[in-house]
Amino acid sequence: MGGLPGVGKTTVARAVARRLQAAHVRIDSIETAIARSEDFTSPVIVAGYEVGYAVAADQLALGLSVVADSVNPLAITRSAWLGVAAVAGVPAVQVEVACSDVGQHRNRVESRVTDVPGLTLPTWAAVQARDYEPWEPDVRVDTAYLSVGEATDRVVGAVMHRLGVAPSHHD
Repeated sequence: MGGLPGVGKTTVARAVARRLQAAHVRIDSIETAIARSEDFTSPVIVAGYEVGYAVAADQLALGLSVVADSVNPLAITRSAWLGVAAVAGVPAVQVEVACSDVGQHRNRVESRVTDVPGLTLPTWAAVQARDYEPWEPDVRVDTAYLSVGEATDRVVGAVMHRLGVAPSHHD
C-alpha cells in the first residue's frame, strides 16, 4: 500500500490486515526504530525499506500474507515490493491510498498524532514537497469519499480477485 502521509494508509492497512489475518509491516515503525539506533550509518528511509522487504519476505516464507504500509513513493520501491512477492512465489496487489480533497488531506496531516514513540510526523509543507512519482496501482482508494470500511472492502476484494477467491465480509 502506498500514498502520501495523512491520506489514511495506516488506518486502511490495519483494517485490511485484520480482515485478511495478515502481517502488517509498517515502514514508519521500522524507520523510527532505526533512527533510535546509536550506530546508524545509512539513511533512515533506505534502511527502513530494506528492513521492510526482509521482514515481509520472512513472513511470506512462513505462509503468511503481508500488508506493507509505506509511502512507497518511487517506481524503484514499488518494484522492490513486487520483487519480494515474486521471490516468494506469491501474487501481489499494489494499492494506492489517496485523499483527493486537499483541504481534508491538509487537516489530517496537521491534526495527526503519532502512535509510534519517537516518530516525527511531516508538516503539510513537507508532504507537498515530497517526491512522489505517479503510478498505476492495481487498486486506488480515495479516503476523501470512502469510509475505512468501504476502502477495506475494495482492497480485500482486489486481493481476493487476484487469488481467485470470493471475498467474505466480516470485521
